[in-house]
Parts: sequence; structure tokens; C-alpha cells
Amino acid sequence: MHDRVSEIASDHVTLDSGTQLAADYIVVATGSAYAAPFKPAGDSIEDFRTAHTAIGQQIANARSIAIVGAGAVGTDLAGEIAAARPDKKVTLISAVDRLFPMYPRKLGQQLLRKLTRMGVEVILGQRVKNLQWLDAPYEGPVTLSNGQVIDAELVVPVIGSRPNMSLLESLPGVQITTSKRVKTDAWMRPSSLPNVLVAGDIAEVGDGMTIVAITRQAPWLIKTLKEVLHGAKLEDQKPYTPWKKAPILLPLGPQIGASWIFATFGNRVTRLMKGKDLFIPKYRKAFGLADGTK
Repeated sequence: MHDRVSEIASDHVTLDSGTQLAADYIVVATGSAYAAPFKPAGDSIEDFRTAHTAIGQQIANARSIAIVGAGAVGTDLAGEIAAARPDKKVTLISAVDRLFPMYPRKLGQQLLRKLTRMGVEVILGQRVKNLQWLDAPYEGPVTLSNGQVIDAELVVPVIGSRPNMSLLESLPGVQITTSKRVKTDAWMRPSSLPNVLVAGDIAEVGDGMTIVAITRQAPWLIKTLKEVLHGAKLEDQKPYTPWKKAPILLPLGPQIGASWIFATFGNRVTRLMKGKDLFIPKYRKAFGLADGTK
């Protein structure tokens, strides 16, 4: 069913149309918003394509590009542009003093070395003082916290996801964390309603806001809900345990990159696992498009 939920109750959800759908259990997985063009702003595929075409033209026209934010998306983007358009001056700006500080130092060091070899200037430990927009690329320049001015013709803000929390805010007992996600109990329940669970970017369960998190959460949800729908008590099921340290794949274009998968790997593993096709065949198959007709 393609529709929008306007309200959640203990035993049903209400759609925008006013229709109510009864439910024994409800899982809220409303995800997050991100700056254009990384996530769609609405439901239209054509609008999403238009946004991608527009940023592609902006990149083509700009001689210098500043990427503000050096998480997974910003680092990937810097590498993709440098690999595809080596004529561009690319600057990657991070507020922290090393890349991916939550992972072993070797990963950040590899990425920094490879980005530098590709011609990307990486500026660490500096914030942008005059960021004009948070949700879309715009024309530069930018000024750093140390007073340095980056004369970029295009500024791309890539400073993280914003959880879509509106459906949860009115539920009884909900607690929103400092990261703007919802706190849960051991069975991913965010409120005093015993049959409402959450998953994905909105859930503050110890996982990062990445696709890797849902690859762990979804199997737990499926197994657990199958049990309770057959009469078992949710509290008798094994609680959810997050990744201790989630794997991360960071291609810098189709050939180069670094990854952490319980150890740090370089170009070959990153290329074979993600860089060569960015999982596109995998998701085409998941959506029934493996034959290439659409």
C-alpha cells in the first residue's frame, strides 16, 4: 500500500485519507532526511532524477568544489568527483581532526593518503562559519573557523541525516535523545505502547544511521515478530543487540578505497564489494528490475 500515516495508536494506524488500519504490532521505520541530492525530498522519481541532473550540471560547471562534512557520504563524494573529474579542485572539510575517528586509525589514514594522491585537499579540525544552506548545494565561497577562506565555486553540505520523528513525538513516554533519535527498550520499543516498535535511522539502539544497521535489525525484527504473532511474549524473546562496530565500505571512485570489516582492507576488497557497481545490481534485483528493462 502506498500511502502516508498521520497517526499511530495502540491497535491501529490512521492514514492521511482517514482510513484506519488495524494492527497487532506496528513497526515505525520512517528513516531520515538528507541534503539534496542524496535522498529524495518527496515521492516523485522524476523529481529525484531532476535533482541528480541538476547537481551533475553544477559539478560540471564548477572549477572548484568544497564538500562540508567528511562522513561516509562526503568522503565517498570527494572520491567519486576526483576519480571522474580530475580537472576539478576538490576540498573535503571535516570538523574533527581525523577521518572516521570511531574506527581504527589505519582506516582514516588510508583514506587520507588516497584522497590526497587523487588531488583532494582534506582540511581537518575546522568548521565552516558561514554555511548558507544545510539541504542543497550552493555557490561559494566558505570561511573556516580559523579564518581561512575557501574560494569554492560550488559548496556541497554533507553534514548528516535528520531523523523523521514526527509520527513518534506524540506517543506516550517517548524520549528523544541529543542525536534527535528515539530511545528504545531492549526490544526496540520507543514508548509505553507495548506493541509499537521502531527500526532504522530513527531508532537510538546503538547502531549508526547507515544501511548496515538495518541489515542487522531487520532479521531480528522478522524472527521476533514471527514468534510473537504465534503467541509468544515479546519480553521472552532475545533482546536486540546492535553492532559492536559496524562494517563500513568507502569507495573513492570505482577502483580505489578503504573498508573496515573486522579489519582494515584496501582497494581490492572495497572495489569488489562496492566500488565497481555501488550495489546497483543487488538493489535492481531486490526491486524486480534484474532484467534491465526499466
